[in-house]
Amino acid sequence: MDLTLQKAAARLGITRPKLIEAMRNAALLDANNLPAKPVRDRLYLKIKDGQWFHPKLGMQYSRSARVTPAGINWLAEQLGIERPAPPPVADPREVA
Repeated sequence: MDLTLQKAAARLGITRPKLIEAMRNAALLDANNLPAKPVRDRLYLKIKDGQWFHPKLGMQYSRSARVTPAGINWLAEQLGIERPAPPPVADPREVA
């Protein structure tokens, strides 16, 4: 399941505006917050097309960037974000 930029930022331990700024500085997002190179980065970043009907304005269309599950580690590497290791879990088989 692809993640919004908000959820991806939370997994990386930063805020959404900081993630967008860092991705723009790394030339991963364009001015519309969409992947700058959608073909090259297709394994990590996706474009989600949305639509809805507005009673006065008719059909409305939107596009937004999504991060794939594999894209979280890739983004951390591209942006130089240190991700802490998960806390160790005790092995329940240890008795001593």
